[in-house]
Amino acid sequence: MTLPSFVLGATVATFLGAIFHLWRGGGLGRLILYVLLAWIGFWAGHWIAANLGWDLFRVGPLFLGFAILGSLGALFGGYWLLIVQPR
Repeated sequence: MTLPSFVLGATVATFLGAIFHLWRGGGLGRLILYVLLAWIGFWAGHWIAANLGWDLFRVGPLFLGFAILGSLGALFGGYWLLIVQPR
């Protein structure tokens, strides 16, 4: 993993978290949570695709397609877990 690919990945993940925050709303705490979820999902998706050799949309050493899918999965999963209220 090169430094430019890491910066690109961090930028894309941050952008996805910020766009999700604009869509679903919330305060500063939710923004930080969404960005962290986007980062975790992004790098998990990249790692899984790299280890399994799956190429969806690869940019240099970055498996961008599956990383974006992992980020979106983490964002929607985290949002779903946050809206469940205990009785």
